[in-house]
Amino acid sequence: MLSRVAARAADGDTAALDELIETLDRSRTVHRMVGSMLLDQDAVDDVSQEVLISIMGSIGRYRGVGKVSSWVHPIVKRRVADHLRRQRDSTTLDEAALPSQRISSMVASRATIRTAIAQLPETYQASLILRDLEQLPVAEIAARLGLPEGTVKARISRGRTKLGSILGELD
Repeated sequence: MLSRVAARAADGDTAALDELIETLDRSRTVHRMVGSMLLDQDAVDDVSQEVLISIMGSIGRYRGVGKVSSWVHPIVKRRVADHLRRQRDSTTLDEAALPSQRISSMVASRATIRTAIAQLPETYQASLILRDLEQLPVAEIAARLGLPEGTVKARISRGRTKLGSILGELD
């Protein structure tokens, strides 16, 4: 159903575009995608809005192949990368202050993150280390841990939420 709405929007139907954006926003699909990549809730909200704006501007390139979320995901990744690049470029690093900085709003030291991850329940540690520090794809993490991909994704998501709380306590 959503793919049909997106296809109509790609053909220039402004009502369909409004419906698509409203559906993506209301369902929090974009928000969840961004939230899986960033910890800072304010950043998640801001980047989610940037993604919706990008979708509006690039809907003409939607080809109707596959799921809409598969088309949206690269847009999310680009907007998150843009956000992180802006944060990195606008932030001066003070070595003494690094341990208390938020992971998604400042560049945090790997040692600080590893210390915070060590405070997590063991269930989440391996998945987070492999995904966020070692940058492995979910499929490879699942294979290494002998778990279904969905379980790995859930552990990463829950682990990131808990990690955000731990890092917030370090502030």
